Amino acid sequence: MRLFLPSVALAQVTTPSPAGVAEVERVIVTGSNIPTAQEIGPNPVDTYRPADIEKLGIRNATDLQTFLPQEAGSTANLNMATGDGTVQINLRGLLPRETLVLIDGKRVAYGSLGGAGSSEGADINLIPFPMIDHIDILKDGASAVYGSDAVGGVINFFLIHKFRGLEIGGSYGNTNLGASNDMGEWEAWLKAGTGDDKTDIVVIADFWEVTGGLFSRDRDLSANAFFIPFGGFEARSRDEPGYIGDFPGFRLIPKLFFSPNSPPPHSAPNVATSPFYKSPFAVNPNAYPGAPGIIGPHARQFRPQTGTDYKGGGDYFFYNFAAVTADLAPADRQAFYGSFTRDLCDRYLTIFADFKYVRTYFDGSGEALSFAADPFKQPGTNIPFSQLFGISVPIQNPFNPFTVADATIANFFPDGSGLPVTTGVRFRAINDTGPNGEKFTYWDTLFDVGLKGEMGEFGDYFKTCNWETGFRYSRNEGQNLSIGDVSQPGLRQALLDTDPATAFNPFLGILGRNSKAARSRVYVTLQNTGEFELPLGYITINGDLFNLPAGPVSFAIGGEYRGERMTRDRDPLNQTFQSIGSTDGQGFRANRDVWSIYEEVRVPFTSPTWNFPGVYSLEVDFAEREEWYSQNTSTVLSPFQPSTSSQYNAQKPKVSVRWQPLDPKYIGALTLRGSYTEAFRAP
Repeated sequence: MRLFLPSVALAQVTTPSPAGVAEVERVIVTGSNIPTAQEIGPNPVDTYRPADIEKLGIRNATDLQTFLPQEAGSTANLNMATGDGTVQINLRGLLPRETLVLIDGKRVAYGSLGGAGSSEGADINLIPFPMIDHIDILKDGASAVYGSDAVGGVINFFLIHKFRGLEIGGSYGNTNLGASNDMGEWEAWLKAGTGDDKTDIVVIADFWEVTGGLFSRDRDLSANAFFIPFGGFEARSRDEPGYIGDFPGFRLIPKLFFSPNSPPPHSAPNVATSPFYKSPFAVNPNAYPGAPGIIGPHARQFRPQTGTDYKGGGDYFFYNFAAVTADLAPADRQAFYGSFTRDLCDRYLTIFADFKYVRTYFDGSGEALSFAADPFKQPGTNIPFSQLFGISVPIQNPFNPFTVADATIANFFPDGSGLPVTTGVRFRAINDTGPNGEKFTYWDTLFDVGLKGEMGEFGDYFKTCNWETGFRYSRNEGQNLSIGDVSQPGLRQALLDTDPATAFNPFLGILGRNSKAARSRVYVTLQNTGEFELPLGYITINGDLFNLPAGPVSFAIGGEYRGERMTRDRDPLNQTFQSIGSTDGQGFRANRDVWSIYEEVRVPFTSPTWNFPGVYSLEVDFAEREEWYSQNTSTVLSPFQPSTSSQYNAQKPKVSVRWQPLDPKYIGALTLRGSYTEAFRAP
């Protein structure tokens, strides 16, 4: 539950509307390049203005993604502690990359890392709400208008370009219900604007932060991943110190398990004969899962239970990671925006420029890292020697409590001899490192500059025509720090080490901690960075071609160039597939040049002035866009993919119909729309 204080405007000056009846302005609506004065156009567009957003209770990008009915499917947002600090829109439930995100009708850079980077989607968390004038959502494919990616639909954020006065606002709320961590969320912004009938200047600064975070342990329902009492499944982890083998496996006897110690080294042939390891059911046969049992007809599983309560045997049976994981992670954002517009020649020539800079930070926190991948490999491969669970520990390790190996890694040493090991040893860095962290930082820059104007100075025929040309530079940079991960080469050497002062001990109890020398060899902070760069240039002309009895035939034509540049630099351990706890992969560089032209014509067949029954107003919109791609990728070594160059082109049409059967004064504004469209996503 959150309680937010309303934003407060300290001062604001507005310009009164001029007296008299104003001429209806023709504007470009998302889904078309032709300006229109119609309230409802031929495309299914929903518009959300600040008042609408406030009524829906939407305060940030995550709320927008959650509350919009057009959003479907599972996508990343800030309500996921295991996320990456991005918020992506997924219209129609296809994929985020099938939804085109625009700012002021033009493309922006994709995310450079995380889910936004891998899915080639834009991060809408980089667009603070105090900067937004309105949001258009096109619920239709639009490749004929915008090109690639507009398959599931288009979401278009229009920023503020005209404002008068000064506004200072803020909000604060927290989640403290008396039994939880005090997580606060605050936002503050400053908005200022000035100008006259020829000039508009707007500057906005926005600051937002989630403090403290909300953890699973802060709510009874999520404090324990043992969900059997609720009719669910066992969700706790088997990877914990003092555990060997598959379930039920063997545990250290309780005296050692709940201590910082390990069994005496080389004290028994194997785990089955060691007096220091027992089956957990042999230690306490009634502890798991606990009484009184689930026998109802709607239970998801049946487990006969004879213990005293629902505790699932505690950490002795499974590790409860929910005691340390975050549900809502700390995050912050700083954003700055400026807009300048100047009419140089009585609306025949206008210059405009915009700038937006945003930095975001997301502190994802998870449980301490489990050693889920064996640093020892099957000979001649990169396949873990212990394939199913746990790691392999050499018999020569000074902390190994066993004297007889249960497996041997063949040809391990240069002389051809094998390495005797104990397999299936589980471990988690609970006290070595504490919770594992994924810290994401993004820097996003957007710059626009251009010229636009009317063409009436060339004659009466051109009085409805407008032109615009401009350049946009959009760039997204990201950094991911993986804290508390494991170096496989370091772990391998520390397990092979025979010196107790520097060797790694995976046989500790749940309170145990390795030596500083061993920890420094094994645990690392990995850094992965990414960058997506998008320069874009365009020119467009629109207006009326000629008049039909029902009204003017309108058109729009234009061309665009964009150069997509993407770089991913991996940490050396990720690059060589030698980490535990982080996603391994190859770094790469890719670039793509895209040239496109488009044309659109809107034809009215009947006019409201005719008042024909059944066809009060009927118009058809024809659009087409053709794009040419030239793309290049760098060599990827594993799996090997050579550098490539390729070319591709696409030509997609769209036909839209807008039909009002009767005068609105009889049945209201009943409007029927339909379209045929072909959409695509470039390879």
